[in-house]
Amino acid sequence: MQPDIHPAYGPVVFRDQAAGYSFLTRSTLVSRAGDRTIEWEDGNVYPVIDVEISSASHPFYTGNMRVVDTAGRVERFRRRYERGGSR
Repeated sequence: MQPDIHPAYGPVVFRDQAAGYSFLTRSTLVSRAGDRTIEWEDGNVYPVIDVEISSASHPFYTGNMRVVDTAGRVERFRRRYERGGSR
């Protein structure tokens, strides 16, 4: 491998806030704030990245349907197309 062209690869904690689930893995991702850290079960401090959906909360793995609509996209769609008539 060529030196100084690859991103840093290190331990990171991914946290699914919807399910209250966290896991430690290695990744090249870093948190946006850069200073967000969490103390893990082993007593070490690792950078943390919050995710909206993981295997602990995804409907495919859990078997439970869940609606994720934080931006109101469904309401905007209905307002736009419930007017009747064509353009």
